[in-house]
Amino acid sequence: MDTRTPLIVVSGRHGPTSDTAHALLRPGTVVVHHDLDPVGEGVGRRTVTTVDDERLEVLELAHGCVSCTLREDLLPLLRRLHTYSTVDRIVLHLDPQLEPEALCWAVEHVVVAGVVGQIDGPAVRDVRIDGVVTCLDAATWLDDATGDVDLRPGSGDDRTVAQVVVGQVEFADALVVRPGTDGWQQARLHAVLARLAPGAPIAWAADAPIEDLLGRIPPTARRGEVSDAYSPLLRGRPPLDEDCGVQLIEFSARRPFHPQRLHDAVDVLLDGVVRARGRAWVATQPGNALLLESAGGGLRVAQAGPWLATMTPEQQDRVPATRRAMAALGWDDTYGDRDSSLVVLAHDADPQEILRALEEALLSDDEWASPDTWPDWDDPFGDYHHDPCEEVPAERTSTRNEGHA
Repeated sequence: MDTRTPLIVVSGRHGPTSDTAHALLRPGTVVVHHDLDPVGEGVGRRTVTTVDDERLEVLELAHGCVSCTLREDLLPLLRRLHTYSTVDRIVLHLDPQLEPEALCWAVEHVVVAGVVGQIDGPAVRDVRIDGVVTCLDAATWLDDATGDVDLRPGSGDDRTVAQVVVGQVEFADALVVRPGTDGWQQARLHAVLARLAPGAPIAWAADAPIEDLLGRIPPTARRGEVSDAYSPLLRGRPPLDEDCGVQLIEFSARRPFHPQRLHDAVDVLLDGVVRARGRAWVATQPGNALLLESAGGGLRVAQAGPWLATMTPEQQDRVPATRRAMAALGWDDTYGDRDSSLVVLAHDADPQEILRALEEALLSDDEWASPDTWPDWDDPFGDYHHDPCEEVPAERTSTRNEGHA
């Protein structure tokens, strides 16, 4: 029997996030919210709300960053709340700048030490994520998701608004939408949501019954499961046809990209595209795949970990069986599981232009036949920025369309 305390995560940059979180209040439920606006000054504000009480506390942080807020206060608080006999559910109302994927990763992996009466370990020992609900405003979300505005200019956080709002929706198990007045705009938004968060039930009203919405989350929902570049890119069977100009585009290849041509080609993913995500095999980096993901005008490129072909048998045994099974289906005698696989969600772009740009960035036949020359090529993807607070990837490595991480 799972005795952990259920945790509901409510996120969103705009939209009825506070109303949604507080609509879940009942005896035994506690709503936790951290205001991160003053975090750069080394403080944060935490509010804990029950049906008959609300407590605000100002927190002093050792370092003024989102990661420290999670590590020093939120995660220990989740473990403590689990021990309270009066608490049978926790609702976490996230600050608008926080992505639920980062929070769920932290719950699963970051060790919490020093909680009285509990063994050191991650918060997942005491709480289980029963659902992630993202709230959005139909009048503003698509503009935010396709723009290139910095999230916090001058703060050192190099994420864009698009990267945050797209990540919040993509990771959701259910969506609450404050409807707009433009019918065409709302139809396009629905087409995007159906492909970005397939299977997630949608409440098209700010005052929707949230408990009923939670009950409609399907058994196949991710519920906090963090994916990587080797995970399936089409979760939940999204529609593959075009609707209101919105379409999913799939690209795959079994020969590597030329690094400089790929660098030049990624611009096609930043215009008329809501989201692009996948792994890339670059000829100059035979040991690791690259994770490539864009949102609006923001692009992130990072190492995605080693190919199975470079691992020892013992290391392969520690890889999820689903990944090993998928790799076995297309295993190459020379290059193993190396491949490129990308999914692009376009809202105002020519699918053929995107596919053509990616195909032209692959090695030519002459280049493919001369692997001894690959290590000598210049590689603009060779240098990576690392967040100072590496334990929690709350401030994700990202760049704008004029460069790469």
